[in-house]
Amino acid sequence: MPELEHLTTDAIALLRQLIQTPSFSREESGTADLLVAFLERHGAQPQRDANNVWALSRHFDPNKPTILLNSHHDTVKPGSTWTYAPFGAVVEGDRLTGLGSNDAGASAVCLLATFLYFEQQPTAPPFNLICAITAEEEVSGADGIRRLLPLLPTIHLGIVGEPTQMDLAVAEKGLVVLDCVAHGRTGHAAREEGENALYKAVADIRWFETFRFPLVSELLGPVKMTVTQIQAGSQHNVVPDQCIFVVDVRTNELYSNLEVVELVRRHVSSNVTPRSTHLNSSRIALTHPLVQRGLALGRRTFGSVTLSDQSMMPFTTIKIGPGDSARSHTPDEYILLSEIRAGVQGYVELLDGLEL
Repeated sequence: MPELEHLTTDAIALLRQLIQTPSFSREESGTADLLVAFLERHGAQPQRDANNVWALSRHFDPNKPTILLNSHHDTVKPGSTWTYAPFGAVVEGDRLTGLGSNDAGASAVCLLATFLYFEQQPTAPPFNLICAITAEEEVSGADGIRRLLPLLPTIHLGIVGEPTQMDLAVAEKGLVVLDCVAHGRTGHAAREEGENALYKAVADIRWFETFRFPLVSELLGPVKMTVTQIQAGSQHNVVPDQCIFVVDVRTNELYSNLEVVELVRRHVSSNVTPRSTHLNSSRIALTHPLVQRGLALGRRTFGSVTLSDQSMMPFTTIKIGPGDSARSHTPDEYILLSEIRAGVQGYVELLDGLEL
């Protein structure tokens, strides 16, 4: 398919431009400009809200189901141990090195190429496509996918581009971060005074360490709770009247985040406040037509422990994209050009002839 090869070449060139343009979360204006220009150059009619860029099928039919192709163009900040220039977009043989190349620039440009491929076909597919490359994914920000979704038509299926080696992530763990406070009463450490908030917190922390949620997912395993931060005390000779600690909770699809919060509150004495409850776990049925098509193409299914914007989508979703999650947020992050070519081809194969 010559047109697909041409679009893939253009996608690789766009990815190099994106890498060369810093786009830390909440600072993605430059890459949003590039995305708008790319879509316009290929005959699409992009729209932009904040740093979210999207385009609808030119033959959008409200009577057809709608598929959202989504990935993100923001990045984390590079660490100090990079040996390449993070914004260099260096190509050496098959390897393209640069910040955001794997997470998730490759998925973003592959989805754009896929969208444009179907736009160029003489016959419209039996579904509508919306391609949205959004901001603030790395920080689950309010001005990313959450801001965009109310502006879109009803979505029936979301394909979320993240590095999965083009295998099908049919389930994804959710996240809820708990700020916990144990309360006591101050006193002099030399006397039997006060009520030590640290000791109260330790009892709750031990519960977080040992408690096991009864419902275990076949794909995602158990809910996992990890105490990651603790702070207490003002000086060595004062019994602390407050101990603050933080718990990272990774939920499976068998519990909503709200259910997890309520269960925790019933078991601990500390005050428990979730930072948010909207990053829920998700799962798509193995009988879904897209999953069945992927299996027929030889794709593997798995449950993903890493979080994505999929967690904020209140409709059926699947996560799939070129690259390897193990490279994300690491020094000298890279993507293979062959992975990009296979990614475009893989997305097109999944969608070509799909009926929902």
